[in-house]
Amino acid sequence: WDETHFGKMGSYYINRTFFFDVHPPLGKMLIGLAGYLSGYDGTFPFQKPGDRYEQHNYMGMRGFCAFLGSCLVPFAYLTVLELSKSLPAALLTAFILIFDTGCITLSQYILLDPILMFFLMGAVLSMVKSNSCADRPFSASWWFWLSLTGMNLAGATGVKFVGLFVVLLVGLNTIYDLWDLLGNLSLSLVMFGKHLLARVLCLILLPLALYTAVFAVHFTVLNKSGPGDGFFSSAFQSQLVGNNLHNVSIPE
Repeated sequence: WDETHFGKMGSYYINRTFFFDVHPPLGKMLIGLAGYLSGYDGTFPFQKPGDRYEQHNYMGMRGFCAFLGSCLVPFAYLTVLELSKSLPAALLTAFILIFDTGCITLSQYILLDPILMFFLMGAVLSMVKSNSCADRPFSASWWFWLSLTGMNLAGATGVKFVGLFVVLLVGLNTIYDLWDLLGNLSLSLVMFGKHLLARVLCLILLPLALYTAVFAVHFTVLNKSGPGDGFFSSAFQSQLVGNNLHNVSIPE
């Protein structure tokens, strides 16, 4: 059922039809973008599981989810290798994920789960890489991994709210890191302030800006009346093309 659910929402983005869903929009938006770039026209109804796609080009959306799901293997390999410095441990982790039927099943359909797992694992990997650059703070690689961590946090929370758990993980790691820096007597308060500001910028302000931008794109693209109209105010509905209230003046 979930593929019919999220595939339909991908079609809504292609057709610019407004809808309402409990999850943030990034995952469905990326599914719609994958379908659009691969030639899918957004006309398949996605009514029930088992319906034949026939002439509809759905492979772009499934392929996109499968690609992101396959990225979990190198992400896990690199994370374990960085943490343990053990090649056998990293290879074993990758081997286990390659043959994990749960990941394989989730990644072969049009679902939010492979997109969510991509950003979750990406956030953990970039956090670990950022920690490994602690001996060269404010270097290009340090800024890159710290910024990428923030981007992945925005991606994870922009797909599903369960992405907040990785925000908690990164937050606890950051608090521990800052506490360790504060206890370093050789580090001046000015330098500690720079470390604090860098983390506020990359791990708070950057994710918030990207998360907000996702919703801005969401409301800009979906400008036509659809099944989600009734959840919003009359003033909002009046901005949707095809709605009964479109361009109707509302008395003050």
